[in-house]
Amino acid sequence: MSDLRDRQLAHLTRPFSSPALVVVDVQRDFADPDLLGAYGLTDAALATLDRTVTRIADLVDAARSAEVPVVWVELGSDPARPWRSSNWLREGAYDAPMSPDEPCRIGTPGAEWYQMQPTEGELRIVKRGYSGFLGTDLDTRLRATGCDWLTVVGLTSECCVYATAQDAVQLDWPVVVPQDTTTAYDHHVNAAALFQLSLNVAVLSDADEVVELWKKAVR
Repeated sequence: MSDLRDRQLAHLTRPFSSPALVVVDVQRDFADPDLLGAYGLTDAALATLDRTVTRIADLVDAARSAEVPVVWVELGSDPARPWRSSNWLREGAYDAPMSPDEPCRIGTPGAEWYQMQPTEGELRIVKRGYSGFLGTDLDTRLRATGCDWLTVVGLTSECCVYATAQDAVQLDWPVVVPQDTTTAYDHHVNAAALFQLSLNVAVLSDADEVVELWKKAVR
C-alpha cells in the first residue's frame, strides 16, 4: 500500500502538475453553531466542527500563499426551483413548496460563507444539489484554469464533499481529501464517509501534507 501511495503522490508532484483547492459548503447553515440547533450536535461534535472550519480556513490561506487556485462551491436553494426529490426523501412530500427552513436559501444569512470568504477573481460555483459538478460548469471552468488535480475540503464529509469528490474522480480528476478539513455531525458517520472515500474516490491525507504537495507541484 505504501508503494501505491508513493506512486499516487509522485503523479501529483510531477513537473508541471497544477493543483486546485475546492471548498464545499462552508456556509452558515452548515457551520455556524447558532444555526445548527435542529441537527442536535453534541458538544464534542461542535468542537470538531469548529476545528475543521478553522483548518479549512488555514488551508485556504496556504493555497493563496502558494498561488494554488481556490474554487468555492456553495449551495444555493432557490424557492422558485425546489429540489423536489430531496423534499420527498426528507419529508415525504414531493410537490410541497420549499420550506422556509431549507438550508442555504438564496439571499438569506444562512447561505453566507462562514469564517472565510472568496476573494475577487476566485471561481465561485452555485449548486442546487449535493455535487458541485452536477448541473454546473465546474468541470469546464476548472479545466480552463489548467488545473489537473484537486484537493476537496468542506462540509459535510458524507454528503456534499463525498458527492463532489466522487463526481470529480469519475470526470478523471485525481482527488485528495485531507481528513482534518472535512467532518460530519456524528463521528461514526464521518469515519464511515472517510472509509468510503478512501475505497473508491480519493487519496486521504491531511492539511499539512497537502501544503507540502502543493509546494512541490508549483515550484
